[in-house]
Amino acid sequence: MNPPKLHSALGDGLSSRQVTMISIAGIIGAGLFIGSASAIATAGPAILISYALTGFLVLLVMRMLGEMAVIQPDSGSFSTYAARALGPWAGFTIGWLYWWFWVLIVPVEAIAGANILHSALPAVPAWVYTLSIMTLLTITNLFNVKNFGEFEFWFSIIKVVAIIAFIVVGIVAVSGYWPLAKVSGVSRLWDHGGFMPHGSGAILSGVLITIFSFFGAEIVTIAAAESKNPGEQIRRSTNLVVYRIALFYLLSIFLVVSLVGWNDPQLKEQGSFQYVLNVLNLPGANILVSTVVFIAVCSCMNSGLYTASRMFYSLAQRGDAPKAGTRVSAGGVPRVAVLSSTLAGFAGCFANYAFPGKVFDFLLSTTGAIALLVYLVIAVSQLIMRRKLERSGQTPEFKMWLFPWLTLFTIAIILMVLGYMFISPDYRYETLMTLAVAVIMLMLSFYVTRKRAVQKVTVSSKMQPQRRAVQATK
Repeated sequence: MNPPKLHSALGDGLSSRQVTMISIAGIIGAGLFIGSASAIATAGPAILISYALTGFLVLLVMRMLGEMAVIQPDSGSFSTYAARALGPWAGFTIGWLYWWFWVLIVPVEAIAGANILHSALPAVPAWVYTLSIMTLLTITNLFNVKNFGEFEFWFSIIKVVAIIAFIVVGIVAVSGYWPLAKVSGVSRLWDHGGFMPHGSGAILSGVLITIFSFFGAEIVTIAAAESKNPGEQIRRSTNLVVYRIALFYLLSIFLVVSLVGWNDPQLKEQGSFQYVLNVLNLPGANILVSTVVFIAVCSCMNSGLYTASRMFYSLAQRGDAPKAGTRVSAGGVPRVAVLSSTLAGFAGCFANYAFPGKVFDFLLSTTGAIALLVYLVIAVSQLIMRRKLERSGQTPEFKMWLFPWLTLFTIAIILMVLGYMFISPDYRYETLMTLAVAVIMLMLSFYVTRKRAVQKVTVSSKMQPQRRAVQATK
């Protein structure tokens, strides 16, 4: 079945090379360079199993999303598909939850980037750096989608080169040929309490940490909608997911836990990549890693602003956000949507500095389970849409594997993880906060849907006399 042509006022300003690099490096964030240390401390070397399980889950979700996106590329991505599969309430709820997630993550990344700059040049207050980073990336997103694409292209190049360089250095060191330090072998995988020092239960805890490192892979289905051949871009990018996970996460983390002890306190204090390079006595390791982390932070911010604005635009197109959000500039940029998302990010930054450790931390806790809810909605939407398609006698060109069994398996796994989060003391608060926000969004969706239905009835009743007059004239 040939995918229908995409009709979007956003245009097709993203080039093939830009979308390709966005898809390759979309899951490389500060969570890999720094956050992986916390994951390693939670599960020990067995974190490799956590990353593998999470990667497999993300691979399945991306395949399902890819199936739907190839048939009908859309800037609203899974939110649009949820509206079609489950009803307007589902598209409204998951779309606003996704927007909420990114407008809160954007200030987190801006603050992290500002802290890196402030540590290098402490004479300038951290909030000045935060404001500057936010302003610069807002400007890049306001004028032309090519600006976003070009920034993200070079950000991605640097991140990929950094990861590959680390892997090369790590392989040389594990092989025993590193000239600057005496390290070799992989005995640290079991030397400190065995491969599973905290037991098999810690693997699931590791999954709950690592799953947020992968969140963002779905951005390519949003970005591809603004390219010249969205269906082909999505198909290619989805096929690359397995290689990205294996190379960037599994191989790099394998080298980390092979070269340094998982329970070394310096690992968590310095960050996994930085500590490994310091152990290997690599000159300038701290500056190198700080630079790459800063770029990863800016990349995440750039993608977050872009993604939030496109989701806002899609919601506005469907009547789920203010109509002004559909306004598009001559360059194909939904500026009202960009500014709305940016202002929310600035508000988050203000809350962090005005009320440190209070308001912003509370807001951030509401994002705890949003990634899993998004994955769940993607899986359920694909299950429903695929069955509708097959009942109509059609077959998608880009298929989910072993349908419907792998789709049902994915849904069961996500529900199991959500259930574990709900009963676990460590994650219950964040899960309840996310569910509270989801319920609020759901109630708003019913209100908006009902209001829209009433307006349609009102307009229809007003048109009745005119229709009768026309019929009488005929």
